[in-house]
Amino acid sequence: MKSVLYPLKFHPILKDKIWGGKKLKSLLNKDSSLPNIGESWEISDLEGDTSMVKNGSLEGQSLKHLLSTYKEILIGKKNYNTYGNKFPLLIKFIDAKEDLSIQLHPNDELAAKRHNSFGKTEMWFVMQADDDANIIVGFNQSVTPELYLEHLKNKSLTKILNFDKVKNGDTYFIDVGRVHAIGAGVMLAEIQQTSDITYRVYDWDRKDDKGNERELHNDLALDAIGFDMDDDFRIDYEKNTNQSNQMVSCPYFTTNYLKIKGTVQKTNNHDSFMIYLCVNGAAEIRIPNYSETIKKGETLLLPAAITSYEIISQSAELLEVYV
Repeated sequence: MKSVLYPLKFHPILKDKIWGGKKLKSLLNKDSSLPNIGESWEISDLEGDTSMVKNGSLEGQSLKHLLSTYKEILIGKKNYNTYGNKFPLLIKFIDAKEDLSIQLHPNDELAAKRHNSFGKTEMWFVMQADDDANIIVGFNQSVTPELYLEHLKNKSLTKILNFDKVKNGDTYFIDVGRVHAIGAGVMLAEIQQTSDITYRVYDWDRKDDKGNERELHNDLALDAIGFDMDDDFRIDYEKNTNQSNQMVSCPYFTTNYLKIKGTVQKTNNHDSFMIYLCVNGAAEIRIPNYSETIKKGETLLLPAAITSYEIISQSAELLEVYV
């Protein structure tokens, strides 16, 4: 069974969003007739949105089927012991033509109790940002629940929120409970726990094409907000060539920045699958008797059984993710 596995690519699952745009088509070559693509789910095991293999001998098989068939050979022994036949991460590219709603995500405990789901710890890597584009992350002052509710009631929430101007390569860690929103003009890669639980607290009073406002979740959100969180959400990281530079390491995932020029020999000793998101250029990932190329906007899953491989590129920037 071990010899069957190889670097896996999946068909992206594209999501039309009220705030979505054209960049996932124009900049990342996503093929779709959807008018406003907000998200491309690159690797997903969410119910109803499971990824399907697009390359090699396993083409057409679902990630869910691969998990139940290959188990720890696919995701690693410790991960299989923890997650069983559930893939622990959801990988996305996101294009915000308009501001996303102001929102937050619950922790594992609340998500399990209320939604039978994992929580949603996530990180963002900005791939492209228009001039003066911002994201909202956290508060700009000390905020109590009472002050928060007062601004929410008065529709003045933005007065107490922190706006960060962003540029290409900026990286943010969005812990559960942190109020946040991707701003208009930002395209980014998102690595997160496998969860689709979002508490929307303000949506700019916008309406869909039927004249309806989207649902808000203010009652659920209040005891999920981290009012006492610190400001360590901006991630500084090294950019040394041909080596893994750590960006984020948390209980749910580790993400490294990897700039490739030439050939790099890699060893996976993490007892985990490896995911590579190509955020610039193109690279070839080679194992004995098989190779696969990924270009900007593509994602690849390297099964845990593959512990030695090469990455080859004239010039590429990759995000390297494992659990």
